Amino acid sequence: MSGADDVIRVLLVDDQQLLRAGFRMVIDSQPDLQVVGEAGDGEQAVSMARAVTPDVVLMDVRMPRLDGIEATARITASLPESKVVVLTTFDIDEYALAAIRAGASGFLLKDAPPEELLAAVRTVHAGDAVIAPSTTRRLLEHVAPLLAAEGADDGTGASALDALTEREREVLVLMARGRSNTEIAGDLHVAEATVKTHVGRVLAKLGARDRVQAVVTAYETGLVRPGG
Repeated sequence: MSGADDVIRVLLVDDQQLLRAGFRMVIDSQPDLQVVGEAGDGEQAVSMARAVTPDVVLMDVRMPRLDGIEATARITASLPESKVVVLTTFDIDEYALAAIRAGASGFLLKDAPPEELLAAVRTVHAGDAVIAPSTTRRLLEHVAPLLAAEGADDGTGASALDALTEREREVLVLMARGRSNTEIAGDLHVAEATVKTHVGRVLAKLGARDRVQAVVTAYETGLVRPGG
């Protein structure tokens, strides 16, 4: 690994070279961020990720050879420490549910301003907040009925919920409603540091990579219902 240990290493995946160049320029302008590789399709993305072990992958969905959904699934399966942010062209992409299931940690609009791109990379790397809470909230409202209707939970999620304390369940419900740690602290009248501890325990008990995956479990098991 090159550079300081606190530098966030980013892999860019998009079949449009000009778009990758723009992202690279924005990311490499920051002292705490570094582009460590680029890929133009899903197959190349998987092999590149295994070679450079990035902290964060910015992943396009529609690409030749292998799409971003399958590439995301392969990367998150073989590199659990690498977080994937899916690049979309619409606020709620038709592939959003598939991306969540594949292990994506968040979403970013391709035409998002530079500051949002940078915030997204840092946020998902920190692992303590979802990207663009308003977008995530709308996304979950969109896909939650599908999660519940498909009955995708095989029982492991429900059994994991049994391990949660009453307070941890409260925190998970608020997470599923798109609340940030600061907002949850206000809702429950506790310190934000306490909320972070609860969130960490929820993720550990559910075996979730991040908040997005924990929220998926909350919907799949029926703990939280659409519009509830």
